[in-house]
Amino acid sequence: MGFKLDQTLEKANTVPTQKEGLDKWLKKEITLFGSFFNSKKKEGFYSELAILLKAGLQLREALELLSGNQKKDNLQLFYGDMVKELDSGSSFSEVLKRRREFTEYEYYSVEIGEESGNLGTILQELATFFAQKNEQRRNLISALTYPLIILCTAILVVVFMLRMVVPMFEDIFRQNNVELPTITQYIIGISNLIEQYGLAVLLAVFVLILLRKPLMRKEPIRRKRDYLMLRAPYFGNFLRLVYMAQFTQAVALLTTSKVPMLNSVQMAKKMMGFYPLQDALDTMEKRILKGTSLHESLKGNKVFDHKMVSLVKVAEETNQTEYIFKKLNQQYVMEVQRKSKMLSTIMEPLIIVVIGVFVGVILVSMYLPMFKLSSVLGA
Repeated sequence: MGFKLDQTLEKANTVPTQKEGLDKWLKKEITLFGSFFNSKKKEGFYSELAILLKAGLQLREALELLSGNQKKDNLQLFYGDMVKELDSGSSFSEVLKRRREFTEYEYYSVEIGEESGNLGTILQELATFFAQKNEQRRNLISALTYPLIILCTAILVVVFMLRMVVPMFEDIFRQNNVELPTITQYIIGISNLIEQYGLAVLLAVFVLILLRKPLMRKEPIRRKRDYLMLRAPYFGNFLRLVYMAQFTQAVALLTTSKVPMLNSVQMAKKMMGFYPLQDALDTMEKRILKGTSLHESLKGNKVFDHKMVSLVKVAEETNQTEYIFKKLNQQYVMEVQRKSKMLSTIMEPLIIVVIGVFVGVILVSMYLPMFKLSSVLGA
């Protein structure tokens, strides 16, 4: 979604015209697939819009320029509709509010930027927020990709041994009436289970992958998934740090925009897609409404660590909430980067050791009866 500042506004004004049928289809696509304008696109959108505004362009001209540089028709139409709404008298924050692609956190921040005359600064802060969010996602994917490839390959090797190698030994032992040790009987039993139900299990996994998105739309399933992930050793803490980095950055931006703390908590709760943090913020909001101080409202929840509670207490006493939350955000971001590298470093050898143990057990269970087989053949 790049643009060139040296392009003329006349070129930006020539938004491609769409046929009526295609126009309706594109609008339907935007309605049905709201996630097409994801965090990666938002990062570019806010960053480029902030640059154009700081370069001296008006908001309408900047949006027209962005629209004219889109390669995809649905994005051209998306930006073009924004320009039309601006022409009809709506403010930019109202334009964002009407679209479900944007959160309350975003349009409220933009509204404050419009009222204070700092729209360019707010847009740059939003770009930074989504840039960090995308970076955290990339760190997580990077930390898990190689270990998961190793894990899947190793599982395939173990399944191959159980499905192809073990039955060959089983036939030899059966033909020679060799008495099998307990461990060998267990391995052969697992091999028989894979033979009988392996295809059904594979089909069930495939169906679950296909139904993943419809299932994840149900709140009880998402809630249970989030809490299970939070309890996972090491990975649960890593995931908590990722969302704490997002939360502290959101609060830092909102306090910079002079949003009251209660409103900041309410908006942050709506934009966080992690139920343990949402529940913690809900409890925090209720305590603040009852008159509890900010740092006291954080206590008693495992999502918020002692470091955060202590620094927020200092922020209240010194009236430096904005500064403290920015520092907290920097610390959480650095910790996420460190733990993402450590996660990858720990998981790779751990998976290799675990799979090595499985392969070793299979080999030992197959070779133990060979000693008895040799005595039977010798007799």
